[in-house]
Amino acid sequence: MCAVRSNDIKMLYRNLPVVVLAGRPNVGKSTLFNRLLHKRRAITDPTPGVTRDPVEADCFITGKPMRLVDTGGFKLADRGGIDTLVVDKTLETIKKANLIILLLEAGEITAEDEEFIALLRPYRDKLIAAVNKTEGGRLQDGAWNYLSYGFEKILMISAEHGDNISELEREIISRLDFSAIEEATEEKRPIRIALLGKPNTGKSTLSNRLTSSDASIVSEIPGTTRDVVEGSFRRKSRDFVILDTAGIRRKTRVSENIEYYSVNRAIKTINDADIVILMIDAQEGLSDQDKKIAGLAHDRGRGIIMALNKWDMVPQAKNTFKTMSDRIHFLFGQMEYAPIVPVSAKDGTGVDKLLDTVIKMYGQLNTSIETPRLNQALERWLTEYPPPYGPRTRFKIKYAVQKSSNPVKFIFFASRLQAVSDSYIAYLRNKIRKELGFSLIPISIDVRDS
Repeated sequence: MCAVRSNDIKMLYRNLPVVVLAGRPNVGKSTLFNRLLHKRRAITDPTPGVTRDPVEADCFITGKPMRLVDTGGFKLADRGGIDTLVVDKTLETIKKANLIILLLEAGEITAEDEEFIALLRPYRDKLIAAVNKTEGGRLQDGAWNYLSYGFEKILMISAEHGDNISELEREIISRLDFSAIEEATEEKRPIRIALLGKPNTGKSTLSNRLTSSDASIVSEIPGTTRDVVEGSFRRKSRDFVILDTAGIRRKTRVSENIEYYSVNRAIKTINDADIVILMIDAQEGLSDQDKKIAGLAHDRGRGIIMALNKWDMVPQAKNTFKTMSDRIHFLFGQMEYAPIVPVSAKDGTGVDKLLDTVIKMYGQLNTSIETPRLNQALERWLTEYPPPYGPRTRFKIKYAVQKSSNPVKFIFFASRLQAVSDSYIAYLRNKIRKELGFSLIPISIDVRDS
């Protein structure tokens, strides 16, 4: 699903054609992906094999919307471990493509190139062959040798420097069918969920279960997910987008550049999401990192659900869930509003309740209270618990407005601003939550001088 602002009206697109970038490691797929998107979305690094999961994003190329997919690098058949999973995922993604851009590299043709070209023969009718790293005509003479593998046409490009990218874009447009695209309005926008947490808490397993796919590679190896893997699904008459992120560890344990960028991307997804599901390993309990992630989501006004994953592995006693919930609420202090849901991403237990909570929370995030109703309630709250009346502590709350929804923000206008205490603001916040329908979400209150 693609979103773009046009004349300040946000339009959504469904049934977009899918364009997949494929090739061996380090030919520049992620660099080309970012070039076509006009932003840094995929992680680029000289280390081979940085991209593992397919990375997807919606974009416009010469005014036409499409879904662009960056894939992991193809390695030879004697690969093993994570490399096998990456290659299998690449081949699965290619089967679903409307158009494949086979990215090759100027220079010596490798055995991996030859094997991959042979595997792609059944897809020749939806294939564009592009030779990368030919900036300024570099190594082009040798690059024409790729024609001997049966390609009718080869494009010489430089993903890094932008050479002939416009020619590639025209070729992409000429090979796609845009007739099936549907538009929808903002009201039908999908709910965007970010999965965050420490490594190996089950984020990718939950993402795959929700999307009924294997979009995210699942492995016992910590740090398997590097880029943000985006998937979509429909449940209970609602559309959802799920953002599976890299596991977040303490800074002192993040030693590689690749992991550093992965963690930064994961944190930035908080801005792209409506709701953050914080995945907590129920066997290990909370960590300082969990508290920091939740704090970031709270500060940015996102809905937060704490999912106690691997609940099926926890010895069950009469008050197990209550004991753990009480401990979490104690440790999180001001975030007592955040729901806690026990789940098993592996067998699906608790997933329906998790989605019910997401839908209810999304409704609260997008609730707007009319100003007359808000001020009628305010008058009642001020009567029930009047502000302090003393020469130094006296102030008056004159009126209030809701500034925004999703995130939910209120502005209260008061006399003697410096006298308004944090405890009185907390009182007003609790009243808003209990009486105006915001029981599950963070609320921001700004007090201004009237």
